[in-house]
Amino acid sequence: MQGTVQGVGFRPFVYRLARELELSGWVHNTRNGVVVEVEGTAEAMETFLDRLQADAPASACIEAIHTNIIPARGDASFAIVTSTEPGERCLVIPPDLATCEDCRRELFDPQDRRFRYPFITCTQCGPRYSLLTAIPYQRSNTTMARFELCSGCRAEYEAETDRRFHAEPIACPICGP
Repeated sequence: MQGTVQGVGFRPFVYRLARELELSGWVHNTRNGVVVEVEGTAEAMETFLDRLQADAPASACIEAIHTNIIPARGDASFAIVTSTEPGERCLVIPPDLATCEDCRRELFDPQDRRFRYPFITCTQCGPRYSLLTAIPYQRSNTTMARFELCSGCRAEYEAETDRRFHAEPIACPICGP
């Protein structure tokens, strides 16, 4: 897929959709966009393709989807895979996104661990373009790479139902700048 598909919560969206439709396979960022490989019934894969465009995150803009039929690999589950493909900028990176309502609520809640934390972010908001040092968009290619996630942020990053699931720039006062 090509377009604005990195830095907008697209991989977590693909992951959740594939799991919902009981598809196996993987998704990862590349220098040209996002690559998804899925296995499942023809009906589930057709629904998957339809919903990729219809239900994509609000900040995403899919410009092209290229499909190929390949032999099944027998994957047992679906995963977000870290890309190892370095490359030049050949895709659209979204600008920094205004703080969303959920993050604003946390920012001003004295009981929240991110209370008044200036670098608050999730998959729907926060810095993108200004943090990027290389493609593809993943934490190791951002200025946040030197800040190792604390256990709380790591748990959010790995929890598929959390809005910070695979949100690359997340941090908090414990582990961030």
